[in-house]
Amino acid sequence: MKVARADAKRRVVIPDADPGDVFDIQREGEGRYILVRLQRPPPRPRMTRQECRDAMARWPLTPIMSWEELRSLTREP
Repeated sequence: MKVARADAKRRVVIPDADPGDVFDIQREGEGRYILVRLQRPPPRPRMTRQECRDAMARWPLTPIMSWEELRSLTREP
């Protein structure tokens, strides 16, 4: 059985953990915890340059409401 000690920031080193691993911490009673390693989702593929250009072309860059309507909603009377 391995023993670990918490530091001043309440951190404990898990020997088999890799940097970036995510764990679900379940409290199972007085002084007893269960750590369950969660599966990382696969990384999404990066967009190609053409996909970025197409997405920017589809994005509405014009405001939906007029400046006067925006002022009336955000300013106190």
